[in-house]
Amino acid sequence: MNRATAAGLAGLACAMLTLSTLPAAADPAANRGRLGDVQRALAALAKSPQVVGAIGEVYVDGRRVGKGSAGTRLLNGKGGRIPAGSRFRVGSQTKQMTGVVVLQLVEEGKLKLDDKLSDLLPETAGKDLVERAGEITLQQLIQHTSGIPNFFDDKLVDTFDFTTHYPPMELVKKSRTLPRTQEPGEKFSYSNTNYMLLGLIIEKITGHSLAAEFERRVFDPVGMDDSYLPTRFPDGIKGPHGHGYFPDSTGEPRDVDRLNMSYGYAAGGVISTAHDISAFQRAFAQNRLLPEELKKVLMGPRRSAPQPSGQPSEGGGGQQQPAVPCGGEPVIMSLKGSAPGFNAVTFTSPDGRMQFALSATLAVSNIDESVDPLLVKAAEAVFCPQK
Repeated sequence: MNRATAAGLAGLACAMLTLSTLPAAADPAANRGRLGDVQRALAALAKSPQVVGAIGEVYVDGRRVGKGSAGTRLLNGKGGRIPAGSRFRVGSQTKQMTGVVVLQLVEEGKLKLDDKLSDLLPETAGKDLVERAGEITLQQLIQHTSGIPNFFDDKLVDTFDFTTHYPPMELVKKSRTLPRTQEPGEKFSYSNTNYMLLGLIIEKITGHSLAAEFERRVFDPVGMDDSYLPTRFPDGIKGPHGHGYFPDSTGEPRDVDRLNMSYGYAAGGVISTAHDISAFQRAFAQNRLLPEELKKVLMGPRRSAPQPSGQPSEGGGGQQQPAVPCGGEPVIMSLKGSAPGFNAVTFTSPDGRMQFALSATLAVSNIDESVDPLLVKAAEAVFCPQK
């Protein structure tokens, strides 16, 4: 596998916190009349050769106030337009949902933040699957400070392997072959392995599948009726949806709609819609899923409050992206999920009253440096139409 392929896989669960800036009037209701045209923003995005298709919707106080679809379902203008309400992979936005379930179990007294991994999953120590499992805490897994290596490595994962099913613990085992680079709790170091382990902890503590706990604790309470976590290999996206592409060793784009769902699970497996992911972010921001003190654990010490543009932000969701340069105070955050074939990002106001959920299927690597500025530009066109 070439280095570009491995890097693209590393983006599967690379959730990003984006701090965007809007005009000083931070009240979403006040901004509603000044929002830009979503269809126009997506049409501009889809004109880029990096993008195959794009869909998105804007919500204010739970009401959809804009939607759009541009580009096509398949490469080279084929397949017709993607229906705006279609399902799409949210990638590492899944991590936030996993963190919510884990912290609900903490709130219920079934887990403690200082619980050790070796006690929660004894096989990680007994079978030497995770180095220093006896020192790693639940909170370190949530906040990516455990130091457990990321199993997405160029020697361990094949982008175009659509047929091999890997149980979560087997992927955890793969990470054991990689060297540790820090002490437990020393610093932030993004690793999908942390969230694979959290998914297994949820299943052990509850006695239910992660998919069932998502339904019971997140999807049903929030009204995410079209969202699900695939459970049957090689389960894909249900209904009409866009296909994404990733360059093979020759540089030619290959359809990766059959993305190996083994690599998702608790780290990046959820499939959702613009309506549903907006509802989730609204409920999360408004403390309807977690109390504030536990929400801050998931957000991490730096993600709990907006950071200046260019400053790293650490926690259960990941790292900061460039700000949307509207001027004024930073009042919009976003969480991004990415994998070969797609980038999906949900912009939301801290009070949860306004969301812009965007999914882009790609003709290039999902970590192509030219892609993220295009997504930011689309958000800017919606949130900052006066520019």
